[in-house]
Amino acid sequence: MASAGFKLKIKPLETISEDEIERIHAATINVLEETGIKIENKWALDLLNKNGCIVDFDSMIARFPQELIEECIKTTPKIFKFKAREEKNDVILGGDSVYFHSAPGMNTIDLDTFEPRPPTKDEHIDYIKVLDALPNLHKLSAYPYWGYEGVSPAMAIPESCAIKILYSSKTQEVAYNLDSEVFTLKMAQAAGVEYMSGLHTTSPLGVDKASIINTRRTVEAGFPIYIANGCTCGGTSPVTVPGSLVVGNAELLSMVVLVQLMEKGTRILVWDIVWPMNMKTGAPFFGQIQDSLENAIFNQIWRKKYKIPISNGTVGYGSAKNIGFQSGYEKGMAALISALSGANNIQFHGHIFGELSAHPVQAVLDDDIAGMVGHFIEGEEVNKETIALDLIKEVGTIPGQYLDKEHTRKWWKSEQFMGKSADYTSTYSEWTRKGKKNAIDYAKDRAEDIIATHKPLPLPDGKIEEIVKILEEAKKYYKEKGML
Repeated sequence: MASAGFKLKIKPLETISEDEIERIHAATINVLEETGIKIENKWALDLLNKNGCIVDFDSMIARFPQELIEECIKTTPKIFKFKAREEKNDVILGGDSVYFHSAPGMNTIDLDTFEPRPPTKDEHIDYIKVLDALPNLHKLSAYPYWGYEGVSPAMAIPESCAIKILYSSKTQEVAYNLDSEVFTLKMAQAAGVEYMSGLHTTSPLGVDKASIINTRRTVEAGFPIYIANGCTCGGTSPVTVPGSLVVGNAELLSMVVLVQLMEKGTRILVWDIVWPMNMKTGAPFFGQIQDSLENAIFNQIWRKKYKIPISNGTVGYGSAKNIGFQSGYEKGMAALISALSGANNIQFHGHIFGELSAHPVQAVLDDDIAGMVGHFIEGEEVNKETIALDLIKEVGTIPGQYLDKEHTRKWWKSEQFMGKSADYTSTYSEWTRKGKKNAIDYAKDRAEDIIATHKPLPLPDGKIEEIVKILEEAKKYYKEKGML
């Protein structure tokens, strides 16, 4: 049994023609064959060289023949299961599945001032509990917060990974830094779970040593890999969406090849993390509609041409500095476009601004948006019962009505979506008497209720002690290296 998530049951959004897909693909292959990818790892260059790539070891640039690219695309699974700690939370990535994924922030915020600050350990735990409880959140991000108050930077990832394993039974991704994967892999194996870790490219057309080392260790453990590009349009890739797609896709396909050469059949989720540059500031332009257009074209190309499971990594990121209207419209529009165009995984819940902050109240609000998007993309079932012709004839003209009919009692809940952080039922006068509460007020109440009452699935006996022991090993390792 796997998490239901959502299914894209309506015709996917398409924004370019078949000929335009082929033109972008041809340019991508040209870049891989002629310009190549700079890979800062000799072991990876040796592997590519042995399998037919043209490698210049002095410049660390590998050029990829089209035949090898096509063969490695074929051996990459098109649909795969990603296992959670609890079987009901397994996800099936690929095809028409759509899942929502938390979007990280380094810090929490003060809800009165919206100033970011490091979370306490208890706040970190509470955030994971909220994410575990939300019904439309299916996957946990590589880090919800970057550690917590008082934890050293070297231990931030291992400590965060341990909290996620202990307080959520959903699938999760794990970040990497300073050999942290040595310890996070041990924790996952001790707990009997999988996680997904990443290979991040360095735009334009590069991959660093640490990404390769982390990927190799993760593949050897038998875990799935996410491969993420990271272009900034106008900065590290052309300012135009098609040009940026060529750079980003070349980076992704080169690493699909490398991962498949490491172990044929390794499960891969490709991440599109491309932002336009804000030409007034030089920073990424979070929440820009150009980014949604880029996501839509990316999704169309990968869904139709390569058929490898797709993730959109920029959807949950906006330019709003607080929880409010701007955040809602930036996130809501981006999420709907991403889902309609065929993303299998959408990074969305909890983020507030620029990966600098996240908060459980924002995640609660985002869960309503995710539920609305999911309800829309699943479309309408059209059959004899839903057309209800016999009932229409039975009720006839006025003063006939449908309120007391069995058909209404059976279908109304599945036809409507009711968010949990909105007031759908009060009259204006009732709303006034209740204190004029808004969506943020309701989300605060819901987050507090989840924190107080939600009980994540506990680990089996002895597993907690194993994880604590691995954390102690990590502390010893970093202390010996002078990082603690």
